[in-house]
Amino acid sequence: MAIKIRDVGSAARKWGEVTPGRSSYYEAGVSAPTKDWAAETVAAAASFKAAVQAGDIDRRFSGGVKRAGTAKWQRKAKDVGVGRFGPGVSAAVADYQTGVSPFFDEISRVTLPARQPRGSDANIERVRAVAKALAAKRIALKTAGA
Repeated sequence: MAIKIRDVGSAARKWGEVTPGRSSYYEAGVSAPTKDWAAETVAAAASFKAAVQAGDIDRRFSGGVKRAGTAKWQRKAKDVGVGRFGPGVSAAVADYQTGVSPFFDEISRVTLPARQPRGSDANIERVRAVAKALAAKRIALKTAGA
């Protein structure tokens, strides 16, 4: 015997009507989680590594992208993202400063080779000096907590 379930349209309507009113549950869960997010995420590092090294990960990734499609991405970015963009940026100012500060500090310590005439290949060494310093800083920061 087949399982009798509600039609997907009425389930989606109910979800859309009821769920937005549950933001206080969301806030409470974030404020007092049953498990520590950072500890659980670190503990999942091996699972993450195994997942991204799966033999068919490229097919899974591209399949998910194809299934969603550009139209869904654009619709969600416009319908949801635009309204959240400004407030999200405003809420992230301190995080931005904290995140870029090590890189600003690193750039300030780079000694550039002398500037050469416009078009000189030697000027690329100026770019290379900054890129090399920033790449090393990024790796150092990524592995600092390992």
